[in-house]
Amino acid sequence: MRLSTHFAPDTLRQQLAGYLDTLRARGYTLHTLSNTRGQLRPFIDWCEQRGVTHAPQVSLALLESWQRDLRTCRRADGQPYSHNGQIQRLGTLKRWFIWLLSRHHILYNPAEALILPRTAKRLPVQLLNEHETAQVLASLDSGTPTDFRNRVMLEVLWSTGIRRSELRNLRPGDIDRERGTLAVRQGKGRKDRVVPIGKRALDWLARYQQTVRPHLLRQHDSGYLFVTQQGQPLSLARLTEIAGSALRERAGLDKPGACHVFRHSMATQMLDNGADIRHIQSMLGHEQLSTTQIYTQVAIGHLKKVHQQTHPAERADKTESGTAQAETAAPGSDGDRTGQPDHPG
Repeated sequence: MRLSTHFAPDTLRQQLAGYLDTLRARGYTLHTLSNTRGQLRPFIDWCEQRGVTHAPQVSLALLESWQRDLRTCRRADGQPYSHNGQIQRLGTLKRWFIWLLSRHHILYNPAEALILPRTAKRLPVQLLNEHETAQVLASLDSGTPTDFRNRVMLEVLWSTGIRRSELRNLRPGDIDRERGTLAVRQGKGRKDRVVPIGKRALDWLARYQQTVRPHLLRQHDSGYLFVTQQGQPLSLARLTEIAGSALRERAGLDKPGACHVFRHSMATQMLDNGADIRHIQSMLGHEQLSTTQIYTQVAIGHLKKVHQQTHPAERADKTESGTAQAETAAPGSDGDRTGQPDHPG
């Protein structure tokens, strides 16, 4: 009696698990794995609702239908995916199908012919000026240990421009007070970098490490620089909540965003004050200069000065203002009886 050698092919869900195992073996971070899973599962759910459970059943027409439907899909918070968010999900889908083809789960790759829309170059509109930044930081001066910790975290974000995840992963040894630097370990793209940190932020950090952090570590020391009251690292969601609350509830500013606002604001404010774009690129950890150059479009301090000095309307206003002031101050004008200095008697 011959035993059957036929095996049922893996489903899309099983193949996703295999794809994630491959990425894990290649050294991708847990954050990347979680994002990949979150971007591909909605597609699998959508396919299963249409009776498609295996990769060979997926056609180009089906992928194009998913691309159209993606415009109306909602995130977990009920908000629609942004234009660039849709492109990211479609790009992740294309990379998955390249893997499926390489592992011979499909005979041809229908996603290869899928045309992605162009990436929208959006300006970082959620910015703080220097006064607003000071207002947000000052709003966290209630004197409680957690408020002090939150103030220090925002001081560090503003001083260095590091990302939310990079702030979360900081260890006490990453701060070099003598050199005035902060070491980012395994930042985006699993790359290390060293960035300057200002004296003001260092002073806040020193007070935090001397008085507040030991108080928070009474139960447990996880080794992270910024910790909860149980000594554990703060979650990314909690960091977003803290920054968002400081912006809107504490400082009363009608601005969107959270932690990334301080990164955007730092870059824009430094460019306005004359910083070189390549120095900003190095601080932010951007691989391509073009990524950093978008900040030059919102750092308009220099352009405003040029506008005031060279625009005909501005120059005319200054001329008229200067003439009016001269006429007001001139001897013999209304209010001056003789045009001569007053004499006693």
